[in-house]
This record gives sequence, structure tokens and C-alpha cells, in this order.
Amino acid sequence: MNSCLYECHVMHHRFAPKAHRFVYRIFMFALDLDELEILHRKLRFFSLNRRNAYSIRDRDFMPVGETLHNNSSASLQTPRTPANLKARVVSYLGERGIDLTGGRVLLVTLPRVFGYLFNPVSFYFCQDRHGHQVAAIAEVTNTFREIKPFVLGSDTKEGSAFRLRTPKYFYVSPFTDMDVDFDFTLRTPNEKLSIQIDDYDSGVRTLTTTLTGTRQPLTNGTLAWFTLKYPFITLRIIFLIHWNALKLYLKKVPWFAKAARADVQRDLYRPHSSIAQPPKA
Repeated sequence: MNSCLYECHVMHHRFAPKAHRFVYRIFMFALDLDELEILHRKLRFFSLNRRNAYSIRDRDFMPVGETLHNNSSASLQTPRTPANLKARVVSYLGERGIDLTGGRVLLVTLPRVFGYLFNPVSFYFCQDRHGHQVAAIAEVTNTFREIKPFVLGSDTKEGSAFRLRTPKYFYVSPFTDMDVDFDFTLRTPNEKLSIQIDDYDSGVRTLTTTLTGTRQPLTNGTLAWFTLKYPFITLRIIFLIHWNALKLYLKKVPWFAKAARADVQRDLYRPHSSIAQPPKA
């Protein structure tokens, strides 16, 4: 089995305009998309497209084929949404000149927990048919349930890591403007998981986020233990996000309204009503 779990530390450190740092522990699933049916049958607490303690639903990920809000590359739009998640990843990358036919995809994510989904970012590590890592995708989801994938192809690969700095044009935090740069460093998972995402504003790093973890077996016993060790994990994550947002507000960090720069938010799926509707005359 390629699928496993990673027991992780998440660290957020804001450097400007006010310093702020917090760390918390979680666990993440690393799922070989070719093994989902096997895991569905093998694991008591995990299901595919069905309710369980932990469940993966295809519709929660990579909604390619749906309307792409403020599409900056009209030629890059999958005309339909394959039902199978791996098929969507293969199709999405195929449009971008990356051939995954016969390859494998490892999805690092947090699935639905007792039916509730909140997953700030998922990572896809993609191998071709020869076993070479040829691409990665960082699929970012904000608290408005909008989704934006960022593709890191072979041209961004440096050794065992994919590196990409790109304007985000996406509303992630009310304390960060929409046109700052994301700087991704996605290292291919093995015994360790190591991911870093930095924010740069006018060339200055203002925020760093790291996700580091150690591989653990994906078994009924481990899932049962992690359920006790990390209870209500998705609710805890969203609570920490809002609790630390309150702290930033009290520190008088500048705040950006989501609807204020609707034109800058582009290439995202499932736009919130604050930007999906045309402005009133």
C-alpha cells in the first residue's frame, strides 16, 4: 500500500505588518488514488463516497469542468467533470501538457470527518507511468468554500521538491491582499512530509506556513488512536483560524474585505456570492 497517514505539525508565522505565530498538531491522509476502493473495503472507519468517521467524496476535490470564475486562460477549461477523482487530475494536467496516463497520484489531504469538511489545502503528487515525479498540485480552499488549484510542473522541479512563486489572485486571509505572491515548496513525501508556503508582498516575505510530518501506517488501529488523540480535528482547525484572526484584528493588522477587489480574484471554482454576482449599478 502506498497510502499512509502523516502525523504533523502546522506552523504559521506572520512577519509583517505585525509579528504573530502559532503552531498546532494534526494528522493528514496520504491517499494513492488507485487504492481508494481497496481502502474503502479494508478500513472500518474510512469510506469512499459514503458517510463514515472519515470519508473521501469525489465532489469535494478538483471540480474541473465547473465554471471557472474570471478565467484568465479560456483555452484551459476541462469541458466536463469526470466522476472519478483521478480521472479529473489526469484530465486537468493533460490540458497543461503533462501526461499522467498509466501513472499514479498521491493525495495529501484531510477528508470529511464525521461528515464535516474543512480542508485549507490539499496536495497532489503525480508520477508518470515510469514512476518519475512530473507534477504537483496545491489545491487551496478558503473559508468561503472557494477552490483554486496551483499547478507545479516539471519546469518547477528542483531535486525532490517542486518550487513555484506565483501571484495568488485569491482570497485566503482577510489580513493579506489578493495580489501577493504564493511561494510553494512541495517536497515529495516519503518517510517525512515537508511542505512550505510563503507569502511575498512586493518582494518581502510577510508570512510562512509549514506542514511537517512523520509517516504512520494507515490501519484501523492507527485511525482509532488518532480519532481519540485529535478529536473533532476539522472543527479545531477552523476554530484556530478564527481565534487567531481575532488576535490579528486586535493587533490592528490591516483588514481586506473580500468583495472590495472582486476583479483580482480569478481562476477559481465555486465563487462566493460576494464576487459571483456583477456589481450593482
